[in-house]
Amino acid sequence: MGEIVSGFCYNYPPHRKNSMQNLTGIIEKDGDWYVALCPELDVASQGKSIAEARTNLVEAVELFFECADDAEIQRRMARKF
Repeated sequence: MGEIVSGFCYNYPPHRKNSMQNLTGIIEKDGDWYVALCPELDVASQGKSIAEARTNLVEAVELFFECADDAEIQRRMARKF
């Protein structure tokens, strides 16, 4: 991977404002693509631009929360990275 070109925070869960946590988004340039990673959840995506990689990562994180059961969410959030 190349150098980190962007980072951002995602509020989890978006529907529970009183228990939100920030999640990290790291975007690195890799060849012609930008690879985006949320290390707390081990969820990744990519895009042809920083904006596209960020949008795709947010969508991947949202899909993870929609599909994963509570035990899997807690397991990943408790992991040390």
